Amino acid sequence: MNINMNMNGSRPTGPVFRKAGKTVIKIVAVLIVAAIVASFCAVKIPTGFTGVVTNFGKVTGRTLDPGLHFKAPWQNVVKMDTRIQVKTVDLSCFSSDIQEVIVNYALNFQIASRDTKTIYSIIGPDYYNVVIVPNVAECVKTVCAKYNAEDLIGERAALANTIEDMLSDKLANYNITVISTSITDIDFKDSFTDAVEAKQVAQQNKLRAETEAQQKIVEAEAAQQVRKINADAEAYEVKIKAEAEAEANKKISESLNEQILQKMYYDNWDGKLPTVMGGDGAMSLIEIPATD
Repeated sequence: MNINMNMNGSRPTGPVFRKAGKTVIKIVAVLIVAAIVASFCAVKIPTGFTGVVTNFGKVTGRTLDPGLHFKAPWQNVVKMDTRIQVKTVDLSCFSSDIQEVIVNYALNFQIASRDTKTIYSIIGPDYYNVVIVPNVAECVKTVCAKYNAEDLIGERAALANTIEDMLSDKLANYNITVISTSITDIDFKDSFTDAVEAKQVAQQNKLRAETEAQQKIVEAEAAQQVRKINADAEAYEVKIKAEAEAEANKKISESLNEQILQKMYYDNWDGKLPTVMGGDGAMSLIEIPATD
C-alpha cells in the first residue's frame, strides 16, 4: 500500500481514508439508531411502583416489577404507585340538627401490585379522584348526619371509626385497601361556636354555683352537727351532775337521824327565841325540846 504525503505534511485523502471515514459514519449512525430504539424500548420502574403494559392503550395483562425492562416500541407502560399514600379531604357536611360543619379528613390507602392492571383497566390511573374522593365524601356526610353538632365534637373517635368501617367496605370493591383514617379537624360556623362557648360558660357557672351551694350545705350540716354534739355534751354533763347531786342527797338523807337534825338546828341557831303573836295580841314562847 502506497501512502503519498503532501509536501506540507497533511494526511492524504486517498480511497482508503474515504472508506474508513464512511465506516465510522455508519457505526455512529447505528449507535444513534440503537440509542433511539433503546429509549423507546427500555423502561425503568422505580421502587414502590408497578408497571402496567399496554398495546396501543389496551391492557396486555403483563405487569413490570421495579427495575429496568424492555418492551416493544408500540407498547406503553403506565407506572402505578403501590406505596401507602396519604391524602386529606376537606368536606362541608351537615349535622342532624342542620348545623354546617367543615371536616378535614385524612386517609391512608394502598393498592396491591397484583391489582394494578385491574384498577387501571376498570378505573384508570386517576382512581383517587374517580373513586376514593366521592366515596370519602359520601361516607363522611352520611355518618355526620347521624350526630348533632355537639356530639360531633365529643364523639370524634366513634365518628372516625364508623366512617373508616364504611369506607373500607366501599373501597374494597375497587381493590383499594384502607390502611387508616382520622378526623384531623372539625370546624363550625362562628355563630354556632359562640353559642357552644356560651353554653359551656353557663354550664360551668351552674356547676360552680351548685358546688358552692353544696359546700354551704355541708358546712351548715357540719355546724349543726357540732352544735348537737355540744348540746348533747352539755345535757350529759347536767345529767351527770344532777345524778351526782341526787346520789349525794340520797346518801345524806339516809345518814340523817333525829339527833343529827337537832344538832344541826342548834349549830345554826342564833340564840333568839322565836315569838308567836296570839289572836289577842299576847306573845307566847315556843318551847324548845329538851335534849337527852
